[in-house]
Amino acid sequence: MKVGREPADLERRPRAVAIGTFDGVHLGHQAVVRAAVDTDGVPTVVTFHPHPRAVLGNRVELLSTLERRLELLAALGVAETLVVEFTPELAALAPEAFAREYLQAIGGEVVVAGAGFRFGRRRAGDLALLERLGLGVRPVSIVEGISSSRIRQLVHDGDVAAAARLLGRPVEVEGNVVPGDARGGTLGFPTANLRVDPDLLVPAFGIYAGAAAGHRAAVSIGVNPHYGGSERRVEAFLLDFEGDLYGRPLVVELWQRLRDERAFGSEQELVEQIARDVDETRAATRPPA
Repeated sequence: MKVGREPADLERRPRAVAIGTFDGVHLGHQAVVRAAVDTDGVPTVVTFHPHPRAVLGNRVELLSTLERRLELLAALGVAETLVVEFTPELAALAPEAFAREYLQAIGGEVVVAGAGFRFGRRRAGDLALLERLGLGVRPVSIVEGISSSRIRQLVHDGDVAAAARLLGRPVEVEGNVVPGDARGGTLGFPTANLRVDPDLLVPAFGIYAGAAAGHRAAVSIGVNPHYGGSERRVEAFLLDFEGDLYGRPLVVELWQRLRDERAFGSEQELVEQIARDVDETRAATRPPA
């Protein structure tokens, strides 16, 4: 998939444009994108980065990095994506100017968006305005019960199974693998320690079954209370894996929350519990896509 950062980066061609932030690319977003893919014209997405709400002064914990968002869009059949830098100046742009400079400039002929989509200064623009400007519009009904806010709340609560049903895929945590304290190796369960972007949402503390790098993974999110930790860590023990992951980006799927993290009476009790966690991870089922 070709990615542009300015309208001039994309050749002017007849396009069906899906427009939105699409954080997480959940099932509701997928309905919008697929409608554009199924429409005549080059299937194109216009999306925003950073998140508009964050630029306007609100704290937003993202469901995915921009890079992961682009991967997910490409997997849906999007041919080209324009990533528009969201700034206060862009927020103040009249909707007619936005349509001219970002949609019509790349050849947009049909615009697809959620039925309640708003854009431009004071959110004055909508699909009806685009239609008056001569663009074809295709509103997509909101998928009942699915929103990024609802998914964030479920992830905050650790209910990754319910969040997966709204995402259409497992909840993910991603980051670069960095050196940890190496305790896992001494216990017989070496872990990959992830450095996660501070803007990304991390699920509730606990132990999870999931997968990473093609292997099932038992994942610990928390402060490691058995050793008196205070810093949040995301650590994944990849089952049946041999190799060096240091310095590599890693996407960790979380399929099921197994238990709370806690301190144990002895290191032997800890090792026995980790072994049970590994057994549960082997038996876990990946949420259906």
